[in-house]
Amino acid sequence: MEVLVSLCLILPLLYSFFTLFKMILRRRGQSCYMLAYECFMPPEDTKLDTDSAARIVLRNKKLGLEEYRFLLKTMVSSGIGENTYCPRNVLEGREEFPTLDDSYGEIDEIMFDTLDGLFKKTQFSPSDIDILVVNVSLFSPAPSLTARIINRYKMREDIKAINLAGMGCSASVVAIDVVQRMFKSHPNFLAVVVSTEDLGAHWYCGSNKMLMLSNCLFRSGGCSMLFTNKSSLKHRAILKLKHMERTQFGANDEAYSCCMQVEDELGYQGFQLTKSLVKSAAQALTVNLQTMAPKILPLWELIRFLSASLHQSSKTKKALTFNVLGAGLNFKSGIDHFCIHPGGRAVIDGVGKGLALTEYDLEPARMALHRWGNTSAGGLWYVLGYMEAKRRLKKGDKILMISLGAGFKCNNCVWEVMKDLENPNVWKDCIDSYPPRTLQNPFKEKYNWIHDEYLNFVRFDVTRFSVN
Repeated sequence: MEVLVSLCLILPLLYSFFTLFKMILRRRGQSCYMLAYECFMPPEDTKLDTDSAARIVLRNKKLGLEEYRFLLKTMVSSGIGENTYCPRNVLEGREEFPTLDDSYGEIDEIMFDTLDGLFKKTQFSPSDIDILVVNVSLFSPAPSLTARIINRYKMREDIKAINLAGMGCSASVVAIDVVQRMFKSHPNFLAVVVSTEDLGAHWYCGSNKMLMLSNCLFRSGGCSMLFTNKSSLKHRAILKLKHMERTQFGANDEAYSCCMQVEDELGYQGFQLTKSLVKSAAQALTVNLQTMAPKILPLWELIRFLSASLHQSSKTKKALTFNVLGAGLNFKSGIDHFCIHPGGRAVIDGVGKGLALTEYDLEPARMALHRWGNTSAGGLWYVLGYMEAKRRLKKGDKILMISLGAGFKCNNCVWEVMKDLENPNVWKDCIDSYPPRTLQNPFKEKYNWIHDEYLNFVRFDVTRFSVN
């Protein structure tokens, strides 16, 4: 009788312990580790230096003097240097009538170059990959780009392929979210994410100022990344995904239309960037961080913030509001590095001011913008590459990755560094020259002599444009 009673007591405990053990194992199998990433290094013959940029601007005969001055001023103040890269059809003067082959050529070069480098670096075969996610917002051919990769590398028949389009500059984080969700139901998987954009076929050829801005900011680039949830590969991981938060602000009409593909009155398609972009970005980022802050910041910082907010509320006799940006919440108490999407100088400045970041914190995003321009969804990885090349990333560090994109979306995630990182990566040839003494675009120095009469002259005879 005593034995029976003992069994009745022990068996439920053993069952509970076994259930808990299974849950722990399942959670371990749901982790998302990054094994490697490979940024695209464009060929030298596609470099968009100052003189090439000037020729592209000045050969557009649809522009008046006001539009010329606007473009020249924007280029000077953009925060972009003269070592970025541009699609070949634009450099060759064929931007007004791009072909399908132009788009395939541009995308293939980025996808296959980065994937070749990724497989070589990690020593994994394309046949080892279980999940493939490709995000290219403006080019969605049939068959899909995922099918194009599968065909090129002869991947397995059972690979789970997903093609994301129209997701904007924050699509890379969306793709990672898709991967981590699939990892929860598929243990011991390997996943590849490819993030880039098709610029050549979407170069704006009209004269609308809001559409011309994208030509000044967007440049060629992209990245391929390898992820796993195999605990046996944990020792090879460079990053571990800790938190993910996605915010969609598309229900707000102003936010929805601030970053949008449209057609002008002459029928030219382009990407419209309005003055409300920075405001919409701040709103979306605030909502996103409101949800994320309690998960990534230490308890003492949350208590300090709440106490300070209550005190301020009682002094002003206003209701307590949890406004993250500009409210004194110290994100540096739980985050060591800030990987901000290099979408433009105004966006970087806005995020830096809102989160009270220092120039040291903003340096990686500013340098990525200066060296590579806005490479859309691939931009975050050039920022991360800068941190790694500068040997900033140490084991245990936390990285907040902030991405903003059309829709309007704010998708953020937090990574933990799994080992000291010091790979020179795509920055290896220039990292010692960064940060430069000044981020001034050399365009101003070379072209500050341009005046109305000269612009009026080259407007009708671009072939005679030359630089002394």
